[in-house]
Amino acid sequence: MHGKALYQVRYGARPCATFGAGQGGVMEVTEVRVFPVHEERLKAYVAITFDHCFVVRDLKVIDGNNGLFVAMPSKKRKDGTYRDTAHPLNSETRQMIESIVLAEYDKEIRKAGNPISNAKI
Repeated sequence: MHGKALYQVRYGARPCATFGAGQGGVMEVTEVRVFPVHEERLKAYVAITFDHCFVVRDLKVIDGNNGLFVAMPSKKRKDGTYRDTAHPLNSETRQMIESIVLAEYDKEIRKAGNPISNAKI
């Protein structure tokens, strides 16, 4: 651990987060909630929870030109552009989140009896 202190934040009986160990700590997606919508390109809103104690809402499953992808939550700026309000800092984390979210989206759609068509997951 490179000599750094390791701390745990607890909520109730379970640890919520481990920090102080530097970059590269393991973060787990512990819950994914999918809210399908029936729009042309927007397919669902998603909320994900990390380590049972940090939630990120308003991720979007989008049907793009190259198949489904996950868009991070964003806010419209005064100049009309959008800026992510929460996002992964590296491609490995982005891929992990995207694969988990798209797998849960697929489960939700199949459960509703409407399998994904023409998806390139």
